[in-house]
Order: sequence, then C-alpha cells, then structure tokens
Amino acid sequence: MKGMLKLGAALALYATAACVGLAFVYEATKEPIAQGAAKAQQEALNELFPEADGFEPITGTLQSTDPAIAFGTGFAALKGGDVVGAALEASGPSYGGPVRIMVGVGTDGKITRIKILEHSDTPGLGANATKESFYGQFSRKPVSDPFEAKNDVAAITASTVTTKAVAAAVKAAGQAGSSWLASRTGGAR
Repeated sequence: MKGMLKLGAALALYATAACVGLAFVYEATKEPIAQGAAKAQQEALNELFPEADGFEPITGTLQSTDPAIAFGTGFAALKGGDVVGAALEASGPSYGGPVRIMVGVGTDGKITRIKILEHSDTPGLGANATKESFYGQFSRKPVSDPFEAKNDVAAITASTVTTKAVAAAVKAAGQAGSSWLASRTGGAR
C-alpha cells in the first residue's frame, strides 16, 4: 500500500510538471502562431483578389446551403472603397478529415479563385487538391453551376471523395458570398 501511494504521488508530480510545462510552451507559442495564421489568411485573400487594395470583415451571418459545410471568417474585398467581391472560409468533411478552403466570389457571380488552407487527405491522391491543375478549374466558374464531380468538375484520379468535398465547399461558399454581395451591392445574382 505504501509503495502504491509513493508511486501515485510520483505520477501526480510528473503530471503536474508536464501540465505546467505545456502551459509555458502554449504561452510562448500562442502569439507567433496567431501571427502566422493572420499572415497566411492575408496571403490567401491577396491570392483570391490581387486587384483589391483592402479587406473588411463581413459582419452578420452567412448561411450555408449545405448543412455539412460550415463557414469561418468572411471578408469583403475592396478596391478604391468599392466592394469588388467576397472571400469566405469554408470547411466540410473529406476523406481524411475536414478540408478548409478560402473561396473568392466576384460581383459578377463567379468564383474568382480558391485556396486550399488545410486538409488531411491521402498524400499523392486527395492531397492533389492543392495543385493548380485541380483547384484552377474553379476560377471564373459561375456559382449557379452544379459543382458535381465528373460532371462539371474534373475529379482527382482515385480521389472522388476529396473532389466532392472541395466542390461542395466551393459551391456553398460561392452561393453564400454571391447572396451577400447581392444584398450589399446589387451586383451578384
């Protein structure tokens, strides 16, 4: 019994030391991680709307037409103070876990570009969604298109699940961004 108490006390001491160590590491890395995330977000926005000279957060609720797709932050792209588009972060289920993307929508009701922010799909298969040869097909695509794999969206070989996941997220974000733009500017349909 005495040995078990000693062992339990030693285990509790190690667990406490590990928790304190993790708290220090968390505090030390929290700010650099947040700065890195903000930089990555700004780079994605600049890729979606290279002509924009600024971005403002979208306030209010953006509704997804697909219950499996969730929206994160949204931004209005501005040029000379005028809204030229909307950028929405969307995530949905994919083969290896959630896929997180940023989708740009122009006032003409077309996708400007997309950026894959995060995915866990199989390297060499679903991970090919990060290649221009795949995600480039969404540029200038009207949000009214069906966004169906093997129909109007070219599928990644042996990765239909990833293709469908990205297409569904792009479609939902495109429709929500277009609706927001229509309500704001009267330009998107």
